[in-house]
Amino acid sequence: MRDLRKKALLESQKTVSRKARARPESTRTSANHSPDVSPGNSRAGSRANSRPNSRPGSRYASEDEGASDSELDVMTMSTNSASGDDTFDDDPSNTWAERLSTRVGELQDRKRNAESREATLAAYLHLIRHHFAENQIGRLSSDIISALLRSFREGASEQERVSALKALMVTLLTSPSEKSSGALLSTLKSLCQEAEEEKVKALAIYALMITVTHGGGGDAVGEDLLDFLLEIIESDGESVEASDSGAVVTAALRAWGFVASFLDDMAERGEHVMDAFIDQLDSTDPEVQSSAGTNIASLFEAAREHEEETGESNKMQHHTYRIMSRMSEIVKDSSKSISKKGRKQLRFNFASIVTSLERGVGPGYSTAGRGYNPHVGGAKLRVQDGFEEFGYQETLRVHNQVVLIDSWLLHVRVEALKMLLGGGLPTHYLENPVVRDMLETAEVNYVLTGNDRK
Repeated sequence: MRDLRKKALLESQKTVSRKARARPESTRTSANHSPDVSPGNSRAGSRANSRPNSRPGSRYASEDEGASDSELDVMTMSTNSASGDDTFDDDPSNTWAERLSTRVGELQDRKRNAESREATLAAYLHLIRHHFAENQIGRLSSDIISALLRSFREGASEQERVSALKALMVTLLTSPSEKSSGALLSTLKSLCQEAEEEKVKALAIYALMITVTHGGGGDAVGEDLLDFLLEIIESDGESVEASDSGAVVTAALRAWGFVASFLDDMAERGEHVMDAFIDQLDSTDPEVQSSAGTNIASLFEAAREHEEETGESNKMQHHTYRIMSRMSEIVKDSSKSISKKGRKQLRFNFASIVTSLERGVGPGYSTAGRGYNPHVGGAKLRVQDGFEEFGYQETLRVHNQVVLIDSWLLHVRVEALKMLLGGGLPTHYLENPVVRDMLETAEVNYVLTGNDRK
């Protein structure tokens, strides 16, 4: 059964927006500036810092300590993000690849105590996040996945299970497996149902998402997972014994959008799932509300493209007024129910979604601008009644490359990659073909750096 990742590559026209399809190939990158960083020439990695064969250094930050990774501003990410390899008191004669080899061996040793296993997992996760390690772990991926499966199934602590789930996802993004889905899907679904910790349940949902798309799943497996996730959403988490858990419902919403982006006929799903997403706009959790809104915008985007391709009318248009009215009410009523930061983010997200529904554009589109001057060049996208709009503002900046996020499909995938890779995203974008393939439809421009100007 074909991997969904391969299916997306073989049928790449499915994931290309009508705007991207209409764009001449030569405009996908700037002709004025050639890249000074490419997937094959970024620095392989810093010299390591751990005594040979010593136990994992305790100075590897726990995943809780490193949680800010998932909150990094996508606008300022660059390849200058430090991997942190120079902070762990390791022998500088030991490379990161040598340390990784040691950690892989330790992962498979179940005789180690719980504290030691936690430290090993933290070290392994850190290394594969901040270095592209396909050459180091590819041939061992089955053994590594088996060891991680034991840790999140039999782990003695919440931290061990959390780290093992995160490590599994980055392992699959680094070295996709053709035959991992069977045992993993069964175990992960059981973990969603049986885990006592809300965080473990949520991470198990994200792990299901990556296992289906990069662990050997096919269309049928993907469809089954969408049904499983929809049941969680419609029951407010009760179907996995996490009633009213904002984290679990948010995970289900985000995972639904991510998996759906790899499947055909997303537009046809709209009528079946739209009410479930609209209902979640009434949640008291701003993350749930924003995630539901993103899925709604993604469905409308798919419907617009389907209408343009086939001439069939967009059946979801009758939802538009209801959705925009509800979002407006939520923003007004949230002044006391959520934090100032949460309220600001919710307003920003909803404004982007409303603009998308009103104007038929992607995320982060700015209608602000200035009077149009035909003699002044620029990257503005639309001119309306003599007014030049600023257009798309959401980008992923990696060193001298600027990736334009002008579709909800790209937005959903970039947000997932930020969550999974954190500060290691720049390295994986430059070196990992799986990550590049995931964002292959994006327009990339190159900007002058300090070195270019010399």
